[in-house]
Amino acid sequence: MVQNLWDAEKAAALAEGLEQLVYRSNLIGADRRVCNIFGGNTSAKTTIRDFRGREVEVMFVKGSGSDLATMKAEHFTGLRMDDIRPLFERDEMSDEEMVAYLGHCMIDAKHPRASIETLLHAFLPFKHVDHTHPDAIISLCCADNGKELAQQIFGDRFVWVPYIRPGFKLSKMIAEGVLANPKAELVLMEKHGLVTWGETSEACYAQTIKMINEAEAFIEARVDESTLFGGIRHRPLPADVRRRIVAEIMPTVRGAVSDSKKMIVTYDDQDDILAFAGSADAPQLSQIGAACPDHLVHTKVVPLFIDWTPDAGDAQGLKSKLQAGIAVYKDQYRAYFERNRNEGDVMIEAAPRVILIPGIGMLNTGKSWAMAKVSGALYHRAVAVMRGATTLGNFVSLSENESYNVEYWPLELYKLSLAPPEAEFSRQVAFITGGAGGIGSATARRLAAEGAHVVLADLNVASARQIADEINVQYGENRALAVHVDVTNEAAVKAAFAQTALAYGGIDILVNNAGLATSSAFEDTSLKEWNLNMSVLGTGYFLVAREAFRLMKQQGIGGSMVFIASKNAVYAGKNVTAYSAAKALEAHLARCIAAEGGTHGIRVNTILPDAILQGSAIWHSNWRKERAAAYGIEPDQLEEYYRQRTTLLVNVFPQDIAEGVAFFASSKAAKTTGCMLTIDGGMPAAFTR
Repeated sequence: MVQNLWDAEKAAALAEGLEQLVYRSNLIGADRRVCNIFGGNTSAKTTIRDFRGREVEVMFVKGSGSDLATMKAEHFTGLRMDDIRPLFERDEMSDEEMVAYLGHCMIDAKHPRASIETLLHAFLPFKHVDHTHPDAIISLCCADNGKELAQQIFGDRFVWVPYIRPGFKLSKMIAEGVLANPKAELVLMEKHGLVTWGETSEACYAQTIKMINEAEAFIEARVDESTLFGGIRHRPLPADVRRRIVAEIMPTVRGAVSDSKKMIVTYDDQDDILAFAGSADAPQLSQIGAACPDHLVHTKVVPLFIDWTPDAGDAQGLKSKLQAGIAVYKDQYRAYFERNRNEGDVMIEAAPRVILIPGIGMLNTGKSWAMAKVSGALYHRAVAVMRGATTLGNFVSLSENESYNVEYWPLELYKLSLAPPEAEFSRQVAFITGGAGGIGSATARRLAAEGAHVVLADLNVASARQIADEINVQYGENRALAVHVDVTNEAAVKAAFAQTALAYGGIDILVNNAGLATSSAFEDTSLKEWNLNMSVLGTGYFLVAREAFRLMKQQGIGGSMVFIASKNAVYAGKNVTAYSAAKALEAHLARCIAAEGGTHGIRVNTILPDAILQGSAIWHSNWRKERAAAYGIEPDQLEEYYRQRTTLLVNVFPQDIAEGVAFFASSKAAKTTGCMLTIDGGMPAAFTR
């Protein structure tokens, strides 16, 4: 049952109008069984003093595109009720007229555009109104016998409204239905949701929870878990097996859904999804349609269901089915668009947002990790609705044309336009070795600032995790991921890329940056020192690049690799034979990969830095003392020594190298590969020739 979370003591400290409305809205949004992410709307009617000091009645209503769970006072729109009430006398009003009219009713032009369903709230004669999308209520509203069953649950306390897309007409129908039934306590919107009200914010919230729980109790008393969705057809594969398979298939899926625009792909194997995907009825039930109009922009009308018999040894067969299934889905989506398009409509990406696989679970796609997870979260709600609706009767959804007219409804698409504009590295994933170091962390922050999802791979995973956490706080949940990797260990490298594929679907950018440095005269260079440099800087770069190359090739959407070498790759430094030789190996390895990668759209370029002292663990090791000794100076004189020896008389910082990486990885360098860029302040001896 849904819990009433109202805290009387906390609410008492808040003003009854807007402050308690914010509190109530956050409580409603906190439980997704009550209201979808970004869905639903709430309102409160109160009086305020306007800019001239006059007392006016105002309705605060959720602003378009906000999420009830997190919205604050600034996300609500205040509208003058004296301006809105006369609209009830009209017979009709177009969406365009409604939006323009409500714009004139706002008490503050800086407020967001009012919710699509503002008039629903305004026309009801109650101080507080909630419109939500509870699983239990939508189960009832999406059952073919829902209206009859509602009479058993609510008697004469409800108003049933047939499905109409939100707007003026629906708002007026709801108000007329409530006014015609003095006993009404709720409105049930067919295939849509719930409307409740109250004279106080607390009473309104309590009524919402009460109505949901009455419906839920009725449904749960009739649930037979053994026969849900027609019973079990395929049981889930063991968790370790299905995740291994998903790591293998994710780059294939990502490539297949990224033909128009690149997508991030996420994986979900929660119990409800596994049970539904493996059920007997899922292949047909999943194709009936969306469980709520609010889902459509994020999930499309139907998911892609892959008819695959779970088999731990058949990852290749699953890949083939996914490629074929995604291709068919896109063809069908384009046909759906053409059948229903209105003048001026522009088709969004045809690729599926939700992919269901028996025994495996669900894959979700989106322009970011966050948006892919929104699609997944909404499909959890769809499964819950289908569970309830099929317990009560048969699940029904909108018609194809009704669905299209919500998915491509300008007022619904407007919400998407409120998102920040996409940046250079939006929709891309960068894998950075040595991610916890000075260059690695600066690069991660630089790419994340322009939209990338970043993976910080490092032996020191604790430090990498700290940096990832900081990036996530600044740019949003799961924009950064820390993974442990020893670049000299083939199994560890493969595991790190598998973890990345599970998290984001694949990669677009590799920054091969893990490093170390040693210094000794040539005749004093031990085999151990030589092998250490070759192992980390040679073999390590090879293993990481090879796995990245394989993954990029599997995706089939190109990619960019940037090797962080050193000026020593072209300059014979004193007492650094092993290090310099390994760095020269890196630079030539990059050119070799560039030669093979071109036909696959994989670019490989190299940056040659010098003397990056800040943030590097290398310079806190014996390397600092060794380099100072080589130059006959004290360790604390190194920074000034390096500045003075440059032609530009500058020090080079990690952020400078990050800028070089950003350039090579960007569209500005789309036609550049096999190139070396020196960022060293100007060292004539290291000028490439």
